[in-house]
Amino acid sequence: PRVRFGPSPTGFLHLGGLRTALYNYIFAKKHQGTFILRVEDTDQSRVVPGAAEGIEDMLDWAGIAPDESPGRGGPAGPYVQSQRLELYGRASAALLASGAAYRCFCSPQRLQLLRRDALRRQHTPRYDNRCRHLTPSEVAQKLSQGLDCVIRFRLEKGVEPFQDLVYGWSKHEVAEVEGDPVILKGDGFPTYHLANVVDDHYMGITHVLRGTEWLTSTSKHLLLYKAFGWEPPQFGHLPLLLNKDGGKLSKRQGDIFLERFARDGFLPEALLDIVTNCGSGFTEKQMGRTLEELISQFEVGRITTHSALLDLEALPEFNRVHLTRHIENQGLRQQLVRELQGLVELVYGDQQVDPDVLESEYVERVLLLRKGHISLLKDLVSSDYSYLWVRPSVSRQQLQTISAEVDEIGKLVLGLMTRQAAALTVEELNKGLRSLQKQTRETKYSSMMQLLRLALSGRQHGPSVAEMMVTLGAEEVCGRIHRALSS
Repeated sequence: PRVRFGPSPTGFLHLGGLRTALYNYIFAKKHQGTFILRVEDTDQSRVVPGAAEGIEDMLDWAGIAPDESPGRGGPAGPYVQSQRLELYGRASAALLASGAAYRCFCSPQRLQLLRRDALRRQHTPRYDNRCRHLTPSEVAQKLSQGLDCVIRFRLEKGVEPFQDLVYGWSKHEVAEVEGDPVILKGDGFPTYHLANVVDDHYMGITHVLRGTEWLTSTSKHLLLYKAFGWEPPQFGHLPLLLNKDGGKLSKRQGDIFLERFARDGFLPEALLDIVTNCGSGFTEKQMGRTLEELISQFEVGRITTHSALLDLEALPEFNRVHLTRHIENQGLRQQLVRELQGLVELVYGDQQVDPDVLESEYVERVLLLRKGHISLLKDLVSSDYSYLWVRPSVSRQQLQTISAEVDEIGKLVLGLMTRQAAALTVEELNKGLRSLQKQTRETKYSSMMQLLRLALSGRQHGPSVAEMMVTLGAEEVCGRIHRALSS
């Protein structure tokens, strides 16, 4: 199969577009096919400079790079519709010659009056097909007068039903509810209907997987295929992707654009997982699926017609699962080490970070110990984890407000760290700290933990004291306690 994703370059790629691209990619890879990116920029008034390149960059980032695209090229290019105008001109000329299309000279003012009149009578606005009945001599006369025109396609009644891969048998008598559609505008640019049919034919597209909003237009497209004498592809229309409350995903806040998720540190695997988990097409719902698992589990026949409800509040949990997998993988973990080193320098660089805390071995230990506890890598540079990267400034006086046995507790902990330095584990340290508390005269266990947490981190919140000690290592723990006691 050859499938395509055809976004308009009007802005950033959002989650709805990602899902459409992902289903096409998965379908292609499941059947050893080809996934094509085609930029549909025929509405030049809405084109945003750089948007097409940004969309391709985001598909690459998401791990679903196209096989053929404007950036990569391919045998069916160019892959930008504004560079294919000659093709659409030839196609519309062929329809004119066969009588399947005609020139329309109606002015924008007349079309606006038709629209207003329909709305006033509470009818759906539609073109009245006036120019369909012009004779060849009338057309020639208007052309000789230099009048502007567009080309419209003659809609015929009696459309044939088609079998949609998702919705089953379907047909829409478009000629009864619509006027003849414009297929080529006066500036030589095609409308969506002509461009998609022509491009899908010449690019050898075998299956069209697109949003359900195009389902009612498919009968119109099939009439175009019939007029050209071309074999149409198979169509499958994907149900809508909605907010968990059933409303449309909002683009206005910018909170559904991939750039935003990438900037905030979410893993692409988490986004692919959540947009498929809320929908259908897979053997079962389960969090944590990789792209390879999505491909192996996918069956187009399993896609239902129900809208997919996306709960973005669950995204951090999806990311936690995938981040844990990254940390457990040796190769991916090294990449995370480098990213975390960069984040530490970015966030704490002006606080005289000790070079030791940027060593790969230390950063890797931090990742392994906090595995499963963090949703985003940047959580590790939040204030709760500042102790990992910056030595706290804690005075003896501050510690004495918690317990008068500061010196005794300090000596006991230094002794424990020396004895257990070779095999620091959270479990063993928790046991050791429990037994140390019994050697104090009046300090409760909770107070001792509060004192040690303050000495090691300068904070009252964060991971357990034992986890702090294991992460920091025996040498660093002893150094911090010595400094606190002598300050």
